[in-house]
Amino acid sequence: MNKKKKIKKWNFSTTQLIALSFLVAIIVGTILLMLPWATVSGEETSLLTALFTATTSVCITGLVVVDTFSHWTLFGQIVILILIQVGGIGVVCLSAVLLLLMKKGLSLKTRVLMMETFNLDSIKGVVRFCRRVIMDIFIVEGIGAILTAEVFIPRLGREKGIYAAIFHSISAFCNAGIDVLGSDSLIGFSDNYFFLFVTMVLIVSGGLGFVVWFDVMGYVKNIFSKQEEKKRIRIVEHTWLVLSLTAVLIVSGAVLVFVAEHDNPGTMQNMTLSGKIWNSIFQSVTFRTAGFMTVPQHELRDVTAFSGLLYMFIGGSPMGTAGGVKTVTFFALILYALSSLNRHRKPVIFNRAFSFETIHKAVAIIIISFLVTCGLSILLMLTNPTVSLVDALYETFSATATVGLSRNLTASLNNAGKLIIIVAMYLGRIGPISLVMFFRSSRDRSDLLKYAEGKYYIG
Repeated sequence: MNKKKKIKKWNFSTTQLIALSFLVAIIVGTILLMLPWATVSGEETSLLTALFTATTSVCITGLVVVDTFSHWTLFGQIVILILIQVGGIGVVCLSAVLLLLMKKGLSLKTRVLMMETFNLDSIKGVVRFCRRVIMDIFIVEGIGAILTAEVFIPRLGREKGIYAAIFHSISAFCNAGIDVLGSDSLIGFSDNYFFLFVTMVLIVSGGLGFVVWFDVMGYVKNIFSKQEEKKRIRIVEHTWLVLSLTAVLIVSGAVLVFVAEHDNPGTMQNMTLSGKIWNSIFQSVTFRTAGFMTVPQHELRDVTAFSGLLYMFIGGSPMGTAGGVKTVTFFALILYALSSLNRHRKPVIFNRAFSFETIHKAVAIIIISFLVTCGLSILLMLTNPTVSLVDALYETFSATATVGLSRNLTASLNNAGKLIIIVAMYLGRIGPISLVMFFRSSRDRSDLLKYAEGKYYIG
């Protein structure tokens, strides 16, 4: 009798599946970008360049080693745009909606995956949530494209202007920072305040988080509804916290940039007062996750660049398209520290307490993210000895926070340096803590062990 061969079944956790979904998207994008008709020269792009571009697109980072406008053909640019959109929406959510459109049912595991992707508390209504996310994303991006087309069409012509507007709107909302305008990004638009305003609204909208969106839209819709249809709807504490933190970070960052750069001949000295104010606000917004620039980043004073690292590290808000450790995560740690000094048991904001589980998660995310970013910065300087400390930190923090700003360093890195930035971008998109969980065994029982408390001294 033939013995039945045992087939090993791979049981991946939701964290592993999410990480693998982004990896698969990167591999597919790399293959497509290596095709000869993806480049203007008609020649095959090197594996490292294609891999770097696919990673920066899927991870919605914005760091590039070749100019998007001059190196890639329309086909290559469309591939990049699709990868940006996939990265912004989320591979899992997009795949689930496609299955629904094909009349395919979703398994329980797929629904759990979708729940984990958006950090939701319950599996209930997750499909409806995902549908609404995609629909609203397309609506906002469409409005953004229409508004920015008013700027691009007079400069580029109708067809190129419409295409540039669509590309810019998607890239801005997804916080990717990739454009098809040339190597100077948005420097040529630094005096167009309408364009800067629309771009900032797109960036901030993507970075607020979808839960905040729905909460605010539901509240506004209720205000304008008929009297008999009005309901008792209040904005929840998470939304108030996100909106408050976002406002504080934008204003504080703008003030810092204005004070440091208003008389800098390399950035803002020759601008009008209104131009300095608008570009300071834009720099503050783009610091946290966008990657677009209206002033040369390598001309920023060291104090501005170094201060920008903190804004990059914090990033946007949870459940959005932004990167970083997230505003609420960082605030939870600060609040916990202040609460500990005041001997409060739990940190409280808006008369609502943070759970210890949330605090522990915030501590883990911040510590691991900081250590990973610093470690990659050290590796970058070791493999590229001529790179200065500020430039290396700026590049690495930008990569792990999926910001996309660079002080003219990315393209000049050697192969080892580019690989380090690729790893940094990927870790920034899935989260360093997800990588730890990726390699964690599902059979790990160490958490069941109990140890006697030791006597340690800190502080």
